[in-house]
Amino acid sequence: MSELAKAVGQRIRNYRTARGWSQEKLAELSGCHHTYVGQLERGEKNATIESIERISTALGVPLSTLFEKLGAQENTPQSIPLACYEFLLSKTAEEQEHIYRILLEMDKYKKN
Repeated sequence: MSELAKAVGQRIRNYRTARGWSQEKLAELSGCHHTYVGQLERGEKNATIESIERISTALGVPLSTLFEKLGAQENTPQSIPLACYEFLLSKTAEEQEHIYRILLEMDKYKKN
């Protein structure tokens, strides 16, 4: 499957897990079948715009957020913040808070 399908699927998974939802819960809220949600998250299926819209609505995120900055060049300075964002998005709110606090502490001790 395409890298785009995999990236969108990973974002869906990140938002879903950040909410503590199972694939079944997201499927129920979006009106999609749970196996379809799993296939989308793994990048095995190309989603329709309609199904992506239903999923983004269920997740409470704008449709555009699922596609934001996709296709950006890998290994560029601009890709590092996006990679950090994707990493944080895959964590729970509590884990995000801990990571943020660690970053703030590290920033205090950076070399000038």
